[in-house]
Amino acid sequence: MHGQMTSRGEDTIALLSRVPVFSTLSGEELAQVAQVTMSRRFEAGAVVFKEGDEGSTCYIVRTGRARAIREHPDGRSITLAHFDPGDIFGEMAMLDGERRSATVETTEETEAIAILSGDMHRLLREHPDISVKLIAALGQRLRDTNERLARQSFQTVQSRVAAALAQLVAAARSDPGDVAEPDILITTTQAELAQLAGTSRESASRFLAVLERAGIITQGRGKLTVHDSEALGRYVY
Repeated sequence: MHGQMTSRGEDTIALLSRVPVFSTLSGEELAQVAQVTMSRRFEAGAVVFKEGDEGSTCYIVRTGRARAIREHPDGRSITLAHFDPGDIFGEMAMLDGERRSATVETTEETEAIAILSGDMHRLLREHPDISVKLIAALGQRLRDTNERLARQSFQTVQSRVAAALAQLVAAARSDPGDVAEPDILITTTQAELAQLAGTSRESASRFLAVLERAGIITQGRGKLTVHDSEALGRYVY
């Protein structure tokens, strides 16, 4: 049992070392951070927290994926960010004392490590360089979101859906540099893809049917396979 606990601690330290926010910490300091983390497991489609909730915990994805969404009173929603293994989320509410600015839900079964606000605040006091890196990470996330929203404002529906699908292909690729990798499996529904593209499910469905007739993709229940990512890219402009 002790060996299992030690292995889990080593896994947590290895995970923390890959998170840019903690990259300046020494091995001993990472071990101190690992000691205050807690493991959390979520089923696919679980809500980690909702927009407007009080925030007292941040999370780092160990396995699985999640996304941040903002919901409109009329029922529409838009995806703001995706979180893959090694990504941190939920830290904003701890830093500014405000309620959660978005809802985060898992898109597949997910394991994460959690850090309570008191422990995070102590880390920030003891290691100011973490604060600098955290601000930089948040700034990059904001720039990415602004760029995507601006792009969506000028693109056609087809272009937005193709760009969103290309983004999912890049995330799913085993080798990000291998653009020729065949048959990329994407686990997503038409509704989720439409949210990411900022359009309706009906509009996304019509364009996906066009891509399927062209042999670029094959659709399944809750998933699709991209056969030709280069051809997909020709729809992005």
